[in-house]
Amino acid sequence: MQCIINHQVVLLRVPDGPLAKHLCTFAQSRSAEGYAKKSIHRQVLLAAGFSHWLKRQGVALCHVRSDDSARYLRDRTRRVRPCRGDAAALRHLLDFLRREGVIAAEKIVVRRLTPAERCAHEYAQYLHDARCLARATIVNYVPFIRGFLRDHFGDGPVRLARLNAGDVVRFVQRQAPLLHLKRAKLLTSALRSFLRYARYRGEVMLDLAAAVPIVANWSMPSIPRAIGADQVRRLLASIDRRTVIGRRDYAIVLLLARLGLRAGEVAFLELEDIDWDVGQVSVRGKRGHRTALPLPADVGAAIAAYLRHGRPRSTSRRVFLRSKAPIRGFLGQCGVGSIIRHALQRTDIQSPTTGAHQFRHALATQMLRHGASLTEIGDALRHRSPQTTTIYAKVDLKALRTLALPWPGGAR
Repeated sequence: MQCIINHQVVLLRVPDGPLAKHLCTFAQSRSAEGYAKKSIHRQVLLAAGFSHWLKRQGVALCHVRSDDSARYLRDRTRRVRPCRGDAAALRHLLDFLRREGVIAAEKIVVRRLTPAERCAHEYAQYLHDARCLARATIVNYVPFIRGFLRDHFGDGPVRLARLNAGDVVRFVQRQAPLLHLKRAKLLTSALRSFLRYARYRGEVMLDLAAAVPIVANWSMPSIPRAIGADQVRRLLASIDRRTVIGRRDYAIVLLLARLGLRAGEVAFLELEDIDWDVGQVSVRGKRGHRTALPLPADVGAAIAAYLRHGRPRSTSRRVFLRSKAPIRGFLGQCGVGSIIRHALQRTDIQSPTTGAHQFRHALATQMLRHGASLTEIGDALRHRSPQTTTIYAKVDLKALRTLALPWPGGAR
C-alpha cells in the first residue's frame, strides 16, 4: 500500500516505528530549506527505514540517540549500497527532532582540559572580554600560546613564574624557521601579548615580552596583485544574468569591483544595510566598524535584479544566499571567494590570484592612476592606518614621485 508524504514523497508502504508520525513535518522542513524533491525523497525514505529499524530494535522515541543512526547505517550496508550523504541525512533528521522537542538533546561529554589548555582558554577570554579584540585575532593567537605552554609544561601544571627569557627565545628559534614569514611574525606578536597578559596577572615579574626575538621583515616587500580592468570587464560579460545564480554572482562581482569591499563584507551584507531612498549601503568592516558608502546605480540595479528575480525565499536577512540547500547566507568569506575562483576558471582568465581581494587592489590601483591621493584611496578602502595605504605607492611611479622629498640643494 502506497503512502504519500507532504504531497511529494511516495513510499511503497505506510511507515511504522517511533518516527513515523514526524516524517511529514520533516519533509516540510526540508522543502522550506530549499532541498530538491529528489533529495527530500531520499532523506524521507532513509528516515522511514530508520524508524522501522528502531521498531525492530525495540528503541522507544524517548531513547533515540545519535549512535542509533550509526548502528542503523552499519546494519543497512549489509543489504543496501550506502550513499555518500546518508550519515548527513540522518544527522539532519535528529537535529530536526531535537529542535521540535521530540527527542531530548544529548549531553555533550566535555573533555577535561589540560592545565596548558585551561591557561590558553583564560587568555582567550581576556582578549575577548578585556581587550575586545576581533575574533580572527583571538583565533590566530591562541593556538600559538597553547603550543608554547604545551612545549614548556607538557600536561603538567602551568607555573608561569618559572619562565625565563631563554625559554621564550628557544621556542621562537625552533618554531619560526618552520613558519611562513607572516605566520612567524604572528607567533611573536602572540607571545608578546601573552607575556604582557601574564605580567598583568602578576604571575610573571619580569618583562619577558621584551625578550621575544624580532622576526626580520621588509616593509612592503611586494606590489599588490590587482586584476586588470579588462579582465574585470571580461569576467562581468561572461556571467549569464539570465540565470538565478548569474544574477547573484554579477551583483557580487560588481560590489567587489566598484566599491572595493572585502569578501566577508559582501557575505555578511544584510537587507537592512541598503538604503534605497538615499542610494547608500552600510558596510560592516573590521571590528564591527560601520561605514556608509554611496551605492552606484549599476551596482544597485544588479542587486535589485537579484532580489526581485533570483533570491530564493528565505527567513535569512542576508542579501546573498547560497544556491544549494540548505538555503541560507554564506557562513563566511570563503563562499564569496569560491564564487570568484570558479568564475575565473570558467572564463579562463589568467588573473594574478584566484581570490576576491584582487578587486580591492584593482580599485585602489585605478584610483591612483586617475590622480587620486593616497589619503583618498585610504578613505575609499576604509583603511584605519595610513601605513596600510602606502603599499599602493609602489604601483605607479608617477604617483610615487609626488611623494618624494626635494633633493637638498636643488636639482642638478
